[in-house]
Amino acid sequence: MAVDDLASRATGQIKQMVGDDEAPGGVRSGGGGETLRYVAHHHGRWVALLVFSASALKNGARDRWIGWDHGVQFYRLNLVSNNARFLLLPGSPRNLGSRVLSLCTRRLVRDWPVRFGHELLLVETFVDATRHRGTVYRAANWIEAGRTQGFARAGRGYHKHAHPKLVFLYPLCRRARTRLLNAHLEPDLLKGPPRMTLTRAQMCSLPDVFTTIDDPRRAQGRRHSLSSILALSAAAILTGARGYKAISEWVNDQSQDVLSHFRVRWTNGRRVPPSRSAIRSVLIRVDSRQLSDALDIWNRAHGGHDSALAIDGKTMRGAIDADGNRTHVLGIIGHTTKAPHAQKKWG
Repeated sequence: MAVDDLASRATGQIKQMVGDDEAPGGVRSGGGGETLRYVAHHHGRWVALLVFSASALKNGARDRWIGWDHGVQFYRLNLVSNNARFLLLPGSPRNLGSRVLSLCTRRLVRDWPVRFGHELLLVETFVDATRHRGTVYRAANWIEAGRTQGFARAGRGYHKHAHPKLVFLYPLCRRARTRLLNAHLEPDLLKGPPRMTLTRAQMCSLPDVFTTIDDPRRAQGRRHSLSSILALSAAAILTGARGYKAISEWVNDQSQDVLSHFRVRWTNGRRVPPSRSAIRSVLIRVDSRQLSDALDIWNRAHGGHDSALAIDGKTMRGAIDADGNRTHVLGIIGHTTKAPHAQKKWG
């Protein structure tokens, strides 16, 4: 891609890094979520390397700048990318950094929808203030939104380190903040099924609503309480898991702290989550009416943040009850939280 003069002295190009098995102009994505890698070259020589990947799960400065809350930002994080790497190679021309950033963000706006099927609205990055001032980002008109609190991801948790970082943001369109904050996201920006996150209070309250449900299992051989298994299953489904395998994978991915909120059994000094077979055994045998009533109680307690509800229903093909009536399914979803308030079926 030919570009204008760099610092009124030279011309150059910026292109995507393409693998041998890809057609010219293709995009190489990384294994950890949505990722694009770029190479900037000047007169045939590489001068800069850039990586744009999935946004940070927690970034207080970014979230305050946008103005969204935790419940909204979780399912819109795919509209934000993180400039995870920016390396100017030795011997590069002076004043090149801001020019490369400008060219790359223009290219990113076009490449991202082609590769991942949705628009990108904002780019973020982190700068270690003890080593750099972020001059290149400032020169490229990036916005300094604040500083991090000094926490870094470590395994399944977070630990505090000594160097809070500067947070820089770059809107990729004029109404980026407004579009990210809209109560109703534009259809073109939606991707995948609605999903939500659970607060500590919501996680801790889930086991309580299932304590009145009759346990269909024999007393012999029970290793996990019914309320714990149902709470874990409900949380997994609320956050996007579909099917026994997905529920089990979600449960196994949780930290010891999260498992403690669901009152998972303590064995040999750690919380041991239920197996896939144990989860499946409970879900296929539990009384569906008691389960539905318990979930209704939990929804009424935590569904007050929705200003509107979406109601949809359908008639199931080929599903006929004993009286010959066709089966109908009705679902009610909260617009703000995306929480399922009810799902009923009847003949």
